[in-house]
Amino acid sequence: MSISREEVLKIAHISRLSLQEHEIEPIVKQLNEVLAYAQCVQDLASELEDQPSNKNVNVMRSDVVQPSPAEAVLACAPEKEEHYFVVPRIIDAK
Repeated sequence: MSISREEVLKIAHISRLSLQEHEIEPIVKQLNEVLAYAQCVQDLASELEDQPSNKNVNVMRSDVVQPSPAEAVLACAPEKEEHYFVVPRIIDAK
């Protein structure tokens, strides 16, 4: 798609813009560059639509019960009682 000199003049007239003769060709060139860029963006967007999307894919892992390595972890504790860590009290309950 490209824009012609007549279309630029029509747009200028509708927009109530007065253009000098030397301003018309640069505006035609600039508008055609904008339209070419917009076409590139549209082509890229259509290519991306063809690719599979992971937008609505569940990425959560399945909930599988696995044995806990509690014994191995508690073996590293400086102090333990049954299946719990023993830690110093930091809040006084009154």
